[in-house]
Amino acid sequence: MLFLKMTNHKIAQILRNVAAAYTIKNQTKFRFQIIAYQKAADAIENSTTEIKDLIKEGKLETLPGIGPSIKSHLEELVKTGKVKHFAWVFKDIPESLFPLLEIPGFGPKTAYRLVREFNLKDPETVVSSLENIAKQDKIANLDGFGDKSQTEIITAIEDYKAGKGKTSRMPLPFASGLAQKLVDYLKTSRDAIEVYPLGSLRRMVSTIGDIDIAVSTKNPREIIKHFVSYPYKERIIEQGKETASILLSSGRQVDLMTQTPGSFGSLLQHFTGSKNHNVHLREYALQKKFSLSEHGIKKKVKNEWKKQDIKTEEEFYKTLGLDWIPPEIREDTGEIEASLAKKLPVLVKLTDIKGDLHIHSNFPLEPSHDLGNNTMEEMLKKAHQLGYEYIGFSEHNPSVSKHTEDQIYTILQKRKEKIEQIKSSIKNIRVINLLEVDILSNGNLSIDNKTLGLLDAVLVSIHSAFNMNRQTMTKRILSGLSHPKAKILAHPTGRLLESRPGYEVDFGKIFDFCKKNNKALEVNAWPTRLDLPDIIVREAVNNDVKMVINTDSHSLWQMDLIKYGVSVARRGWAEKKDILNTLAYEDFIKWLSK
Repeated sequence: MLFLKMTNHKIAQILRNVAAAYTIKNQTKFRFQIIAYQKAADAIENSTTEIKDLIKEGKLETLPGIGPSIKSHLEELVKTGKVKHFAWVFKDIPESLFPLLEIPGFGPKTAYRLVREFNLKDPETVVSSLENIAKQDKIANLDGFGDKSQTEIITAIEDYKAGKGKTSRMPLPFASGLAQKLVDYLKTSRDAIEVYPLGSLRRMVSTIGDIDIAVSTKNPREIIKHFVSYPYKERIIEQGKETASILLSSGRQVDLMTQTPGSFGSLLQHFTGSKNHNVHLREYALQKKFSLSEHGIKKKVKNEWKKQDIKTEEEFYKTLGLDWIPPEIREDTGEIEASLAKKLPVLVKLTDIKGDLHIHSNFPLEPSHDLGNNTMEEMLKKAHQLGYEYIGFSEHNPSVSKHTEDQIYTILQKRKEKIEQIKSSIKNIRVINLLEVDILSNGNLSIDNKTLGLLDAVLVSIHSAFNMNRQTMTKRILSGLSHPKAKILAHPTGRLLESRPGYEVDFGKIFDFCKKNNKALEVNAWPTRLDLPDIIVREAVNNDVKMVINTDSHSLWQMDLIKYGVSVARRGWAEKKDILNTLAYEDFIKWLSK
């Protein structure tokens, strides 16, 4: 099998296919290999640096989950386009099964069984071919399938082809909004005691594949009945005694599971995951003679397993001798060891945030990019409602192509006068005169020093020429960030989730520069950015690089998105001390003025 165009997405897909092939060969024998390849695939897909560049720089092992064996395979893959070991793994595994793995409900073994049973060899046509076979009533007669399975396969393929169900990923804020409506609806039932989202949504991962919800109840039948009566559903997919699934009018699938209050803690922990966290936890538990499941914890006493009901997650972890681990960091990246050592971080909280420094008002400065929708006064009122001490207005700089330097100076002088007027009339919140300024392709800032003197400080960012190589882009960013007025690098990777990868940049050099020159990196809470990514937040924390969490708001409602920036920071193990806009106003201004 030859692999071409070695993008991170393609490499991650190959590693997931390796894990699937191992599953087919012998799931028990190759259990650790399966976990390792899945974990490596996740790390690579979330990396903002191309694997080929990490290999070139000898830094591949800096990615979590890349051990010596996988590292050597990746080096061989990038260098030659193939891997000798992978050829053995894929031997006798039909290529046609891999497209089926993208369809909800198709695991490796099911896909393998079907392509072998019906001699489906073409990866390009396998989905349509299997759909036709199912509609011809040829699957129901297979041992282990039946009419229900056949109907589910037809529905899954139809949903997949229509882009419904679990096939495409959603930005975290979109998934969270859908789930919150369901959670609020379920809480209207008198039989719902507790309601939580599960899985990657509860861990606040940047993109979400599906929505799972758990309900603690003494009456699961009524909860299921209430759930499938959700007014915004398109249809009921499945309705059982303790679980159910519906398809929303948005085309998204939602799965519900219920549990009695006595063992709800075990279900909540188990289905929050992540898979790697739970595997590590089970291995640790076995050493302590515990057995874990979604139904409770069993303790082996005199060769007998005695079950203990677990009401809460705190009780679950305490029973194992661990401190409670926040959901956002349950990724098997050292959190279990930190819990054992009583060294878990005290993660930053939404209530720690004292101000938002990336706010676009509708002040008419004829910007190079989009203008905000609300007045400064309206945004200040919203900031006061959020309990902020201060706010930084940072509209895009006026368009350089449409204005002379003198015209830009005049526009920003009028803006400064407006801000000074606001300062004198509004006393319940402090205003900081900032601006988001483009770093041009040559590394210069897009407005001159005279005009920059009108501002308290600036956020600098990349909005053009994204395809520079790593060395050139790094030099460009450091040049722009080196200006005395430049204090914050906004949306530092430039990524747009599900549409544009981040540009190539050497964050080791960025980190060193920020530490030495009193600069900060932004964690941008905009739904399709969530940038810095959590992996790089973790690296920044480990390198003692300071960050700010901002919304990049252009409208009032967007100021509420700050919670998603906080969730990204939490996933990166950031504490209050790592985030500068947790400082009180006077302390923040001291930092800004250094």
